[in-house]
This record gives sequence, structure tokens and C-alpha cells, in this order.
Amino acid sequence: MTDSSLTTLAGWLRDARQIVILTGAGISTESGIPDFRGPQGLWTKNPGAEKTATLQHYVSDTEVRKQAWRNRITSGMWDADPNTGHLAIAELERRAAVHTLVTQNVDGLHQRAGTSPEKIVEIHGNVHEVKCLRCDWRGPMEETLDRVRNGEEDPCCFECGGILKSATISFGENLVPADLERAQRASAGADVFLALGTSLTVWPAAGLPEIALGNGARLVIVNAQETPFDDYASARSNDQLGDLLPKLVELV
Repeated sequence: MTDSSLTTLAGWLRDARQIVILTGAGISTESGIPDFRGPQGLWTKNPGAEKTATLQHYVSDTEVRKQAWRNRITSGMWDADPNTGHLAIAELERRAAVHTLVTQNVDGLHQRAGTSPEKIVEIHGNVHEVKCLRCDWRGPMEETLDRVRNGEEDPCCFECGGILKSATISFGENLVPADLERAQRASAGADVFLALGTSLTVWPAAGLPEIALGNGARLVIVNAQETPFDDYASARSNDQLGDLLPKLVELV
């Protein structure tokens, strides 16, 4: 994105009454967390791995659950730190009218970067909690990972014996209605909508830009690959978020 384009975009953000941000896996790749569908994505390189994120397979196949727990043990997510993109978004909140940050990520890095927790909607849940699919018990992920490290390949719920999984939203699993409603309501009131590091192909989160556009918002997309909304964007860039966002926020 050129310097003049950045200046224009910074002006939009300064003048905005309600900024809504949607982030996807692309903002966390610079923290060492691989995305799923990019050229080097986890599911691009190993399509079978997508089964561990599909509720039907997870519930019906013990081996899928065992693999999912092995993946969690070795995930680079636990060692990841917020990058300059996360930090710039937190700074933007201090400089402009950021109303809501909707994230498709489950890593909790926006909170660690300093974005106000009350402004964040984790539309796909959070990996730092575990939930039971039978009795709705919840607890810290680390405690269950310790059970796996100690030899339990497919740990069950202590309360009812039910299946445990991360408190994230799998394919085939409904979003939390209150989270979706909050994200949609915020998008409907946005005059600037930033879509950052997201392919805009996973619904219903991908429908949020459409809601914002329908109410006259400017749509700004920054993503390495093309998205279905590129033709409707007021500004579009494939720059690295960790490079672009600090420069942009500094101009606001």
C-alpha cells in the first residue's frame, strides 16, 4: 500500500464513528501460528488433518480425538507471543473509535497485546479452555493437557464421563448465538470495517463485511490471498500485517 493510500486510510479511521475489525489466521502467522488454508496451511499440506476440527469425526472416532490431543500437545500456539500487528490493533483502540474486534482466532493473542477484553468477540471460541460435550463442564486447557502428557490419550470429563474437546467451535458446531448476534449488530453500525488476515470464506463470520457494506461502511481488506469481497473494498492490500498496521496506526 502506498504512503498516500495509508494517509487516506488513516483519515478514514480518524473520522470514523464506529470501527469494527475482523481478524483471521493471517494476523497470527507472524507469531509462528500456521494458518489452515494458505499455501503452507496445516490443512493445505495435510487435508486429513481437517477431520480433527470437524465435530462429526471428533465425536464418532476415538482415533481422531487422540490425534487432536496429540496436535494440541505439540501446538506452537502455547509459545506464541503477540506480534506487531496485534500490538498495532491495541494501539488503534487508544487512538480511534474501535467499537468491536471480532476474531476468528482462538489463540488469545489480542487480549495479551492489550486490546480491551470487553471489545473482543471470539467468534470461534478460545483454545485455552476445555469443555465437555455432554454436561457443559469447562476447565483450563493446561490441566487436561497434563492428563494427556501423563498417558491419557483421550481424556474424558471427570464430572460425567463425557467427551472433552477444546472450547473452540468445530465445523458442524453452532456458534454461540450471543457472540454472533453481537458481531452482527456491531457490523451493522460500522462506518469503517477492517478485515485483516482472513480469507472471508468461513461463514457466518464471512458475512459480517456484507452486513457492514449493506449499511454504507467502507470495507478495508488486508490479506495475502484474494477474498470474495475484494471487488467491494474501498481499499485492498496484500502487505504483511505486521509491517502495514504499525505504519497505519502511527498516522491516525
